[in-house]
Amino acid sequence: MSDLPFGFGPQDPDDRDKRDSSEGRSEGGAGNSGDFPGFGFGSLPGGPGGMPNFDIGQLGQMLTQLGQVLSHSGSGAEGPVNYDLAKQLAIQQLHSAQRTERPSQEQVKAIEEAVHLAEMWLDPTTSLPAGVRSVQTWSSVDWVEKTLPTWQRLCDPIARRMSSAWLEAMPEEAKQAAGPLLSMLGQMGGLTFGSQLGQGLAQLGAEVLTSTEVGLPLAPEGTAGLLPANIARFVEGLDRPVSEATIFLAAREAAHHRLFGHVPWLRQRLLATVEEYAHGISVDTSALEDMASKIDPTNPASMQELMNSGMLEPKTTPEQDAALKRLETLLALVEGWVDVVVADAIGERLPGASALSETVRRRRASGGPAEQTFATLIGLELRPRQLRSAATLWRLMTERHGIDSRDRVWEHPDLLPSSEDLDEPLDFADRWGSGSEDLDDPIAAIRRAEAKEAEQSSEEDSGGEGSGDEGSGGDERK
Repeated sequence: MSDLPFGFGPQDPDDRDKRDSSEGRSEGGAGNSGDFPGFGFGSLPGGPGGMPNFDIGQLGQMLTQLGQVLSHSGSGAEGPVNYDLAKQLAIQQLHSAQRTERPSQEQVKAIEEAVHLAEMWLDPTTSLPAGVRSVQTWSSVDWVEKTLPTWQRLCDPIARRMSSAWLEAMPEEAKQAAGPLLSMLGQMGGLTFGSQLGQGLAQLGAEVLTSTEVGLPLAPEGTAGLLPANIARFVEGLDRPVSEATIFLAAREAAHHRLFGHVPWLRQRLLATVEEYAHGISVDTSALEDMASKIDPTNPASMQELMNSGMLEPKTTPEQDAALKRLETLLALVEGWVDVVVADAIGERLPGASALSETVRRRRASGGPAEQTFATLIGLELRPRQLRSAATLWRLMTERHGIDSRDRVWEHPDLLPSSEDLDEPLDFADRWGSGSEDLDDPIAAIRRAEAKEAEQSSEEDSGGEGSGDEGSGGDERK
């Protein structure tokens, strides 16, 4: 896995190029190049990689800078993540990278027309109605501001659980010794977490093409957002006109909104799975004890060395692994469905549809915004194999059972293919067509199965109680 969960990971400033290439991030991206290290333990002022040249005379300057940061941190410092700082850093870095181009009136009109055209083309390829209620044309700064509320919901559970896990793991004598410093540590945690989030948002804002590209419904419900400046950079070297790419991406955006707008459980399920992962975060207390025994109070560099060693990384639990697997599968099913529906809608209408589709696949495989987001946020590396398998499954469902039957799979989460089904998509398609009643009313099929299980359970209980006199057993049950 290329990245550790959001907030953790040893950071070596001397190995920045290596880290950037392994994460698939372009030059000028966020990384840990801002004024603050990533959440966890970055390098402090001093020599490279830590504090080998630590000078006590620097302490006053460091405390002064810290006071300035705390005094200007804003209301966002009250929670587990300082979102005011995250927003400020993201916008500042986007301005520094000159990625804040405001959309022109021509671009606004072009995107509105592209979404309208895409909706008409999508109508015959899916039974789900249009989900876009508002079309917006964004700059990178607009994307940061419009999606920040959803990022807050994603990051809060992880940051809050991580903070409480450290307190739970800390020995009682250490808590007593720390005293008032614990509240300052909590505030610093909000700052450092906000710093890393801001850097990540700047990186994503400079690259994302639509509001749904990362696979999550980040924008307000029913709002389609496209970023024309990023789209123009996206088509550089593709030998395809910007107008063609805009229609292609508008179709993908509109298809995502059909799912998020008309599959009522999907939005909640995606976000709740991230929260499930957060609840499982734990810290190994033995690591804290081991760290305490190795620290040399006379050598500040020993503390920094241990913190950079990665020995305090949270341990992944089986429950977290299961949550990540569910999230990976659900995201693959969403993206695979969108791939199939969009291909059917525009395949014969846009000459460059195949080239654009292949570019999107390569972008995902090489670590595009979606992959970077999940790898950095929760340590999830989306596998292109799963995405291809999901697209194959939806294609088989379309060819064997038709559009309406395929889309009915989304009516209930229990009907969705599992990760095992993605390994054998043909088997799932065969099972789906094995009973005509399931095709006519899949929800009724689920209820019949639940009723049958309840009936069998009741019979087993009755059998256990009726081991004595059958008549008296019946009276007792009455």
